[in-house]
Amino acid sequence: MPDRQPTPIGAPRTGLAPRAPLRQNPPQRKDPPPRQDSAVSVGHPPWSRRQVLLLNATFEPLTALPLRRAVVLVVRGKAEVVHGDPAGFVLHSATASVTVPSVIRLSTYVRIPYRGRVPLTRAGLMHRDRYRCAYCGGRAETIDHVVPRSRGGAHSWQNCVACCAKCNHRKADKLLAELGWRLLITPTTPRGSQWRLLASAVDADPQWLQYLGEPAA
Repeated sequence: MPDRQPTPIGAPRTGLAPRAPLRQNPPQRKDPPPRQDSAVSVGHPPWSRRQVLLLNATFEPLTALPLRRAVVLVVRGKAEVVHGDPAGFVLHSATASVTVPSVIRLSTYVRIPYRGRVPLTRAGLMHRDRYRCAYCGGRAETIDHVVPRSRGGAHSWQNCVACCAKCNHRKADKLLAELGWRLLITPTTPRGSQWRLLASAVDADPQWLQYLGEPAA
């Protein structure tokens, strides 16, 4: 019987079953990214912040409603959609589909008591002055007190005007007479239900403007 020669170190082994290949872990499944609100993806505010203009049966502007409340009025037949969302979004339920409204109109006339005082807000004042600086006529970015509050000026419609950042910085706490400036407009208190609505609306849909009226200069 021939002598058995030792197998050199590192030489392949013979007569043995081949080694099973190492088992690799299967690739992990990646979940798809969460679906984003389509209204947000195209630059619209989130659904929870969307507002809808409510008109009386006579097309008089009444107020701005949350989207959910506006849809409920439409579904119950108490209002109809006058203008839908410009992007054409539709809300679906188990029994119906409703176009996302931008402007709705009540089916029956509602008498609203007269409320004379219009609250002074930045949005309302900017609309009153057409977003133009009362001193130079440029694009307004802020609000200025004609008579500075540090010198006894009131925070009122008659003493507040829209103003650009440059004029606001130059005017500081000075009076117009001290600068030789004059106002390009006469600040007045606006009147009407549409002005109360403008005062409360931050970003009004362009489709609302035909019902809110032209801002007074």
